[in-house]
Amino acid sequence: MPDQPLAPSSPESEFSPAVLAQLRRLQQRYAADGQDLAAYLEGLLHAEYVHYWDYIELETLLSLQRPLTRFPDETIFIIYHQVTELYFKLCLHEYEQLGALEQPTLGEVVLRLGRINRYFDTLINSFDVMVDGMDKQQFLQFRLTLMPASGFQSVQYRFIELASTALANLVPEERRRLLGDAPTHEQYLGCIYWQAGATVEETGAKALTLTEFEKKYTGQLIDFARRHEHTNAWAVVQRLPEAERRHPRLVRALKQLDVNVNVNWPLMHYKSAVRYLQRDPKDVPATGGTNWRTYLPPKFQRRIFYPQLWTAQELEDWGKGWVEAVLEEAG
Repeated sequence: MPDQPLAPSSPESEFSPAVLAQLRRLQQRYAADGQDLAAYLEGLLHAEYVHYWDYIELETLLSLQRPLTRFPDETIFIIYHQVTELYFKLCLHEYEQLGALEQPTLGEVVLRLGRINRYFDTLINSFDVMVDGMDKQQFLQFRLTLMPASGFQSVQYRFIELASTALANLVPEERRRLLGDAPTHEQYLGCIYWQAGATVEETGAKALTLTEFEKKYTGQLIDFARRHEHTNAWAVVQRLPEAERRHPRLVRALKQLDVNVNVNWPLMHYKSAVRYLQRDPKDVPATGGTNWRTYLPPKFQRRIFYPQLWTAQELEDWGKGWVEAVLEEAG
């Protein structure tokens, strides 16, 4: 019998049902935008495979540690602070999505707040990586090369504060009263709590750490505060039905955020300062000139995002027990 000519193959015979289904979906997607699927497929033919090291920019990431001294433990100091800023970026990613909710639901708000709390829990629980990971004598020597840089200058941390609560809650009560009715964002930021954290103790003048920070970031901070006046976490919560605002899961998430940002995280820094900078008869000053003895302990600053959620006694005792425990541990 003579050979029979081969019947032309059909797409069904060349491709699996799964591939055909994907091709049809792609055809619909590109056709909706007036695009030629065949051209995109040809481009895919010439594209390289995605590699892990390229996708996360590994070589670039590992090149960003540039110590200023030859002390080995300075690398630990740099990497931990870089990791911290990346976690802050993750937090801000959640705040932005939270603020974008036009009709928030209880589940969505609790989800976003839970993620932020997990990021802070990770940072708080990992702080000993740096505190216990550095040799004290190395730190006390290489830190002098960093002046006047300070973690005080982390603008992402300031953004987190502004995205968490009403701007008025970041201003000390006595200064808030002096501002009168309807203060502007500029007025609030002009007397915000952190201003007192970088002053020269002998004169009360602003330290260079603060003046340089304000020079670089004041405009950004004002813009951020304006944009989040009605989209900060507390403002979003107020858009929930009244009954849902008192839901135990939501209240728990908000209170945990308040404690994480305003108590536990500052106390990790206070613990570090006590360990490395506290000396008799005179403490070692911080590189940025910050008044760490009065600026870091929550019982002195009493920053509280959600005072409505705490009892009068809890507000009165804000941060007190934690500070004593840190001092005992560090001593």
